[in-house]
Amino acid sequence: MSYVRILAAALLLACITQPVRASDPQPIVSPLMMKDLPDVPGKEVLMLVVDYPPGAVEHIHRHDAHAFVYVLEGSVIMGLRGGKEVTLKPGQTFYEGPTDVHTVGRNASKTQPAKFVVVLLKKEGVDAVLPAE
Repeated sequence: MSYVRILAAALLLACITQPVRASDPQPIVSPLMMKDLPDVPGKEVLMLVVDYPPGAVEHIHRHDAHAFVYVLEGSVIMGLRGGKEVTLKPGQTFYEGPTDVHTVGRNASKTQPAKFVVVLLKKEGVDAVLPAE
């Protein structure tokens, strides 16, 4: 998998996760790995690290993928359409399915950064982050 393709996916994620208000800091998305899965035709894995500066907020979006989140540091608030918001701390996890809409994604703190890893099992060649419908 080419580094250019990984970088393009991360840049797309960064663009869609612009702050809700101009004054809110934006998440910083760094690609770690993209891997084709030859034994699962049509699927690939994308692994990212997302850094939430203090006060960071994401736009509503979706993934059309299985998204597995693991919090490394700080505290993040996540929520899906039709579900309750949850506050996650280091070592806790969150899951988004292919049809879920991610309505809440923000740093729980205005003073401390947060960081998490996202592993996306997605359709090959499909953008990692899509606008919500």
